[in-house]
Amino acid sequence: MEWILQLPVLFFSVIFHEFAHGFTANRRGDDTAYLSGRLTFNPLPHIDPVGTVLLPVACALMHVPTIGWAKPVPVNPYRMRHPRADMAAVAISGPLSNILLAVIAAVAFKIMVFFASGDIAFTLLKMLSFAIIINLALAVFNLVPIFPLDGSQIMLNLLKGRPLELYEKHLPYGMYIIFGLIMTGLIKFLILPPLLLVFRLMSYAGVYVGI
Repeated sequence: MEWILQLPVLFFSVIFHEFAHGFTANRRGDDTAYLSGRLTFNPLPHIDPVGTVLLPVACALMHVPTIGWAKPVPVNPYRMRHPRADMAAVAISGPLSNILLAVIAAVAFKIMVFFASGDIAFTLLKMLSFAIIINLALAVFNLVPIFPLDGSQIMLNLLKGRPLELYEKHLPYGMYIIFGLIMTGLIKFLILPPLLLVFRLMSYAGVYVGI
């Protein structure tokens, strides 16, 4: 029954992720997300049938960290002041927002360990543990440099010349590559190693989470 605690955390985390994209784009001169009604924490405009529903279910069945995505916010790079650099900033804002949520959850976890007790406290600690795992998993997953994940936008900004031309060849097949990694379970080899490293470092600070 852990999914009862995981799903609300996942929904809020992916919505916060997309909100961060839209907020950053708006600050960089593109108000498309605002005009589309996507600068909101109302979950309904953000729900994506695959990323918000099917993928989390697949993760649960494969016993890997619950990941997913919300419907991408619309962004128009040509309305930005510096399209390439600003698009990279918009891309990185999503994973950074999840890292921020993970840090907040870790601090709350640490405080509750010292000052709370009882069944309600245990449930809250469990939810905070899921918040740490899910948000770090989302950050790592979205930094994978496969289109249309956020890591691809960062790579498109960093690469130039021939390396950029070679990298762009995978763009039409990005979603197929991602689904292939998910359905074969290979995605866990990209997500678990950095997560386990971070969890080990967190354990030194007295924040113990596991997957």
